[in-house]
Amino acid sequence: MKIYNTLSKTKEEFVPLEKGKVSMYVCGPTVYNLIHIGNARPMIIFDTFRKYLEYKGFEVNYVSNFTDVDDKIIKKAIEEGCSAEEISQRYIAECKKDMAGLNVKPATTHPLATQEIDGMIEMIQILIDKGFAYNANGTVYYRTRKFSEYGKLSKKNIDDLEAGHRDIKVAGEESKEDPLDFVLWKPKKEGEPAWNSPWGQGRPGWHIECSVMSKKYLGDEIDIHAGGEDLIFPHHENEIAQSEAANGCPFAKYWMHNGFLNIDNKKMSKSLGNFFTVRDISEKYDLQVLRFFMLSAHYRSPLNFSDTLMEAAKNGLERIVTAGEKLRDAVSNGKEGELQQNEAALIDEAKKYVKKFEEAMDDDCNTANAISSVFELVKFANSKVSSDSSKKFACALYDILSGLCDVLGIILEKEKDAVGDEAYIEEMIEKRAQAKKDKNFALADEIREELAQKGILLKDTREGTKWSRA
Repeated sequence: MKIYNTLSKTKEEFVPLEKGKVSMYVCGPTVYNLIHIGNARPMIIFDTFRKYLEYKGFEVNYVSNFTDVDDKIIKKAIEEGCSAEEISQRYIAECKKDMAGLNVKPATTHPLATQEIDGMIEMIQILIDKGFAYNANGTVYYRTRKFSEYGKLSKKNIDDLEAGHRDIKVAGEESKEDPLDFVLWKPKKEGEPAWNSPWGQGRPGWHIECSVMSKKYLGDEIDIHAGGEDLIFPHHENEIAQSEAANGCPFAKYWMHNGFLNIDNKKMSKSLGNFFTVRDISEKYDLQVLRFFMLSAHYRSPLNFSDTLMEAAKNGLERIVTAGEKLRDAVSNGKEGELQQNEAALIDEAKKYVKKFEEAMDDDCNTANAISSVFELVKFANSKVSSDSSKKFACALYDILSGLCDVLGIILEKEKDAVGDEAYIEEMIEKRAQAKKDKNFALADEIREELAQKGILLKDTREGTKWSRA
């Protein structure tokens, strides 16, 4: 298996630090709002890669954090007149709902930055003791120039960075020894959450959080660190500087980064009116379509989101799901007994698509080519299974198809949840209406979501809430 390593800018053979085990850290979202489709891309990509590693027999320790203390969270809390913790907890819950809708497997550990403050203080103190950091009136900075390999991930030259900073004066940063130094600990401001530290009350800088959470849950050196391309600099560059200076060993062996997501060939932004949350998309499409769309291009390529491409993804996904349905019907209605004479040979032939799938995934997680091999398998199955086929033959083909779909996170057979009778649905609608009257919007959303998962769609109209089956 080969992975494109951002650190070396080459595809490298993947050899884990410990045989049969993989330690993987993926930077998670800052939880101040519903996640957008740009957040969803790394979630889906690296979840798929994790599933493939597990399919290959690796035991994967997969850690993905939630940044639950941040300027944006504090700003939102002030706007809503509540605590930063209320905001972060609300949107962690919402994020988990979206991840479930996208069929993203929960991480082995989802650490929260606010629960790891002691570890951050400890690492910052180590960096101070080693001369890599200094306290300036309650703000602790990292001495960027002290780390001789700074820029090795982003391939940025430190002298070029300095030239870019020379004329920039940032308020409150006069105490820096060097314009390139970055914050490890910032002093408390009025109305902000804060923790006690040797340098006074305050909170950690963003970069130190991931260094500490990765160390605690995976160890000083890890196999894979992953995230969006936008995190290469400064976030991941700074993580390397902190971790390697503090721990005295390489931080991550392989660095994987997904490309940017554009909307109709433009950068996604609220000002352009082309900003979409995962929840927005779920109102128009099953989130399986969004997942399938994200996997339809190579993860390192820029990906363009449009209605046309989503419709194409929807049609492609339907072809696969329909093939699964046909195979299940063939299993139910197929002939009892042993495989027919030619069927064993056809099963062996079908296995060549598994080989093609694995070759694609072994080549730097090429999900686009992996999907192509699934389509070839679907075409093969559709042409070879008939009313004369045996149960065993249909079952063998279905197992092959479902095995590959499981890696991609494609759900071939949705669980049939018992919704109950219409009285039950009306009762839930009434509960939701009461929740809205009580301004308990979280409960109202939860009821809508629960019914949606059971195939019941709600529409609020002037005449009241109407429902229909999906």
